Amino acid sequence: MPAIKANSIRDLKNRVNIHDVVIRVVALKKAGNGRFKGLCPFHSEKTPSFNVSADKGFYKCFGCGKAGDTIAFVMETEGLQFTEAVEAIAQRFGFTLEYDEGGGGPSKETRSLRQEIFDIHDLAAEHYRQAFLAATPHGAWIRDYWVKNRKFTPELAEEFKIGFASPEDGGLAAAMLKRKFSEEALRQCGLFFIRDGIVPMLGTIRPRFRGRLMIPIRDHQGRIVAFTARQLELTPKDDPSHEAKYVNSPETPIFTKSNLLFNLDRARAHASEGHPFVLVEGQLDAMRCWSVGLKTAIAPQGTSITEGQLALLRRYHPQVECFFDSDSAGQKAALRFLPLALKAGLEVKFLMLAGANKLDPDLLFLERGLAAYDEVQRGSLTAMQFAKQAFLPEPATASFNERMNAVRNMVEIALQCDTQVARDDYLQQISLLLGVRPDAIRSEVALVEKRKFNPGRETASPAAPAGGDTHTKGFEEHLLFVCLHHENLLQSISGLLAHEWIDTTGTAGRLLDRLLAEVQHNGWNGRESLDQLLETEEEKSLAATMLFQVPGDEDWIKIANEGLRHLQKRFLEPKKQQIELEIASKGAIGDSTLSSLLKQRAEITRQLLNPPRLPLAS
Repeated sequence: MPAIKANSIRDLKNRVNIHDVVIRVVALKKAGNGRFKGLCPFHSEKTPSFNVSADKGFYKCFGCGKAGDTIAFVMETEGLQFTEAVEAIAQRFGFTLEYDEGGGGPSKETRSLRQEIFDIHDLAAEHYRQAFLAATPHGAWIRDYWVKNRKFTPELAEEFKIGFASPEDGGLAAAMLKRKFSEEALRQCGLFFIRDGIVPMLGTIRPRFRGRLMIPIRDHQGRIVAFTARQLELTPKDDPSHEAKYVNSPETPIFTKSNLLFNLDRARAHASEGHPFVLVEGQLDAMRCWSVGLKTAIAPQGTSITEGQLALLRRYHPQVECFFDSDSAGQKAALRFLPLALKAGLEVKFLMLAGANKLDPDLLFLERGLAAYDEVQRGSLTAMQFAKQAFLPEPATASFNERMNAVRNMVEIALQCDTQVARDDYLQQISLLLGVRPDAIRSEVALVEKRKFNPGRETASPAAPAGGDTHTKGFEEHLLFVCLHHENLLQSISGLLAHEWIDTTGTAGRLLDRLLAEVQHNGWNGRESLDQLLETEEEKSLAATMLFQVPGDEDWIKIANEGLRHLQKRFLEPKKQQIELEIASKGAIGDSTLSSLLKQRAEITRQLLNPPRLPLAS
């Protein structure tokens, strides 16, 4: 496979700002000149410690220690190799890479399997979309169904790229084979049935979805990764899943349903203080909300909310309103959601409509529009109010055992909270809502914790810093800091600092030594070349930490000179002491080597009295 030219990678990093890459994954807030902060995507945290420097092209988490540049971020978050990550960034930002050996780029056979599956889904979405728009009887039927049966507009179908899988093959397999996708990609993309041992070819590859309304599923970065297929009158009787109202894509290398929320890629741009996420049950509910102007609606893939989905949600905004159907299944799903949400550190409310026995968000917004949102917000319940309603719906007539079970169930939920402050607040609410004395609540807490009623509950532990090197402050680190922030001094320092003076047993020393060797032998193309010198996680973490520190008004030439003097002294003093011991041992014996030893000592003394120095700025 042809290698990407180094200067092309450098140009890509100069062209694409790291902020624009990271913000697809992390909700960033400005934290100073050219700096941004957000919740780390590499470990669970409630207080942002993930920093991005748009000017320097580096990220650094001061919680878990992960650090690197734009390419490293894509490699880490998407599980790609270096070349795959470079190609992915270039594709997203419309940058043309140059390759060695003629520059043809990677062949079909060698490109990333994940990228192939992404490409397959893009092609499939367009195929289904064209079938939806086709001037055919089936095309007219599905558009009529969308407008008259589902009560959605053609504009919404265009915005969400709604499609149609024809009852027949519809040519999707032929289109894929024509593009020469690899056999492995066709088998793993989830869009086809291919028997084991059969080479995919026209006639042996059957589409999974036929005669269904096709809803593209995007990940939080907006990439199509799967489909939800809605049953229709046109669904063939021989469809293996004919009786299923909704059929989702199976899990694939790019799709894990437990880590994805429908419409999060759009909704996250609208969520903010006072504009919480609104969690609804299904994709059509979320699209209905969007169609009336409620832009923060999201939906799980099914009603089984997972910790991974809520951790992803928490990255972008901590407030969420649950708006599930008021039937039994919807309320059970909402109750399962509650402890997971508290554990994830989310601020939760449950939307209700006063006096409504049955509530369907899709029908409600269809009939009343965005005004319905104000109505259900006025009837909303806090987390513990909702729990009380679920566990003790008739408090006035409840028996003692029913009241005690409600206390126990609500305490167990409150104990899922991520902080002691939140737990105490919820326990106080339970006391007030149920009319139970605080000391009785405390006793119940002790019993629950003693019995370990919920042994699967995880307790958060602080993330350990990456690597084992503590980066103790030393003169190597001071000099490295000067080199990274004052590149105009690099050439001079590299000429004055001898390799053997550097202690390379520590991270700072190893990186300083490698940096100066690069400057001496290959020159220096600027800070964008730094990532090529970073070989370990410890080095990436240290470099990022230094780059995020803002240089003060100190005299950096003076600091560099002090570092040079100290490293020279640290190297030469032991040699001088050893020579003096040898001189003393010779004594008056008149050893012939005494003269040589005296000359060596004099030379070392001269060097110590005249340490290497950078010229002072004029």
